[in-house]
Amino acid sequence: MTLNIDVRAELEQFEWERATWTHDRLIAVSPFRYDRTPSFYVYTADTADAKAGYWGDPGARDPEWQRGGIVKLLAFLRNETTAETLEYLRYKYSSPETSSDSLPQLKPLKLTQERRIYRPLDMRILDRYKWRHPYLGQRGISEPVQRLMRIGYDRERKAIVIPWFNANGSLGAIKYRRVDTKVFWYEKGGRPIREMLYGIDVVYARRLRRVALVEAEVDAMTLMSAGVPAIATGGATSWNAGKRDMIVRSPIEDVVIFRDNDEAGRAWRNRIASDLRGLVRLECALTPRYVKDVNDFAQSMGLSAVNSGYKNARYIDNISKRVI
Repeated sequence: MTLNIDVRAELEQFEWERATWTHDRLIAVSPFRYDRTPSFYVYTADTADAKAGYWGDPGARDPEWQRGGIVKLLAFLRNETTAETLEYLRYKYSSPETSSDSLPQLKPLKLTQERRIYRPLDMRILDRYKWRHPYLGQRGISEPVQRLMRIGYDRERKAIVIPWFNANGSLGAIKYRRVDTKVFWYEKGGRPIREMLYGIDVVYARRLRRVALVEAEVDAMTLMSAGVPAIATGGATSWNAGKRDMIVRSPIEDVVIFRDNDEAGRAWRNRIASDLRGLVRLECALTPRYVKDVNDFAQSMGLSAVNSGYKNARYIDNISKRVI
């Protein structure tokens, strides 16, 4: 027996550019590349040629990203490792009649109730990436912020190196992001992003009480470049009770939410507001509807506008849901 994944339902959780949905597939602009041509496709139902979840990206130059299955695609869209995505799918679609041994499509992970203990990564890994690439600078991320967050560059794989640190300053995970595509991956053996908050180490080191909360690391660094303390959850689907508890246990007393301007961002904001209400003071920064996220806001209107948005954030219980 195989796991019966509702591929279309999973894909509909994300924004697709120039999307066309048919009875058995999605055709859209590739999520992996900077392109405007809708040449990427995903089968949403089994056909004579392919099973549901198989995808292809004919325009991709890297063979690794020319085709694949649903787990790899969802891991990218959810901004997590394949192991985390496998766990998510098993949790969501397994039934009492479906044993973990009967899932050949998802055999790399066996779900248990035991919590794995992760050891910090060796900090010396970062020494080989002590280089700089203009990618983040061109997006408005200042050099002091890049130094603070220990940003590096992998010259061989042409990828920005973004370390994620634990609250005590130890190295929990490393994210690599290509500078010529949207492709990213994580260092093997690292702590799952679902158990971390980007920037939480700075919160503890500086005893920060008021911070902005965003989805992505680049948005957090954008806010920092604008003089605003910030942390990031790591994606629209990555908020959970563990991250809530990390905030509650930290010095943070006031959270200013900057959401992405899409349905996923709105859902992300609502979950956070529901989970944190009554535990910390919650505020919402209102951003122009035409900007996609904080970094887009900064590139469109400047870092000073981002700083003003933070300073003028409104207490969330005083804002109607139609406005935010």
